Amino acid sequence: MPLGLIAGNGRFPVLALETARQLGVDVVALGIEEEASKEIEALAAKTYWISLGALGKLIDICKGEGITELMMAGQVKHVSIFSSIRPDWRLAKLLFSLKEKNTDALIGGVARILADEGIRLVDSTLLLKPLLCGAGVQTRRKPNADEEKEIRYGRNIANALAGYDVGQSVVICDRACVAVEAMEGTDAMLRRAAALVNGRQMRLVKSSRRRQHMLWDVPVAGLQTMEVMRETNTSILACDAGRTLFLDKDELLAKANEYGICIIGHPPLEEPA
Repeated sequence: MPLGLIAGNGRFPVLALETARQLGVDVVALGIEEEASKEIEALAAKTYWISLGALGKLIDICKGEGITELMMAGQVKHVSIFSSIRPDWRLAKLLFSLKEKNTDALIGGVARILADEGIRLVDSTLLLKPLLCGAGVQTRRKPNADEEKEIRYGRNIANALAGYDVGQSVVICDRACVAVEAMEGTDAMLRRAAALVNGRQMRLVKSSRRRQHMLWDVPVAGLQTMEVMRETNTSILACDAGRTLFLDKDELLAKANEYGICIIGHPPLEEPA
């Protein structure tokens, strides 16, 4: 049976499909019309295009193709979920039933509906394990003593916020939390933070949240992240080892080394230290 892949935006679904092709794995792509790149059509065994709110159509396609395992790859902008979505009756019914409309509640509800239809969500990084951040310093430059203190401070804040499903990242400067990621995404958060610190150096800390699965909303960094970090004078990317995906990993690490950025992976925290 083919593997199904819901494709959002960015490089994540493209890399997953390229890897699947190399491994000889048949993947049926379900591209989200508002988000996914047309590149997926050349890489998938078959491609369907669906709108963001078409949960019923998604289920019908999976059943028609015999798909019982489905992975999510790529971002769906949170703003799109709340401003652009036109739900069909199945999704509208779910939205009406939710007490909260954060990412975990919404996608968790979709996952339950899919499971009831015999369709299981699988690990989003299933095909891309080598691209996960390793443990320890990943770059030539190591953090200095001040940076290590800011990383510890930032990880505690990011981990505490993770329980509220607000965002995945925080920006730290001079032992203060300058910005918290919400719906705008990491790049916009970094630029917003840079406007507040008058050129001082910042640190970016990402959290994978305190959940045991990697079915959706996996923390991601890519080449664009390195460019924005350089632009905003951000010297550190600290993230959870084994739970943060580095798109184009070799190129990302090379770019970090070129820009003097330190990248470090830590064991995920369960509770604030």
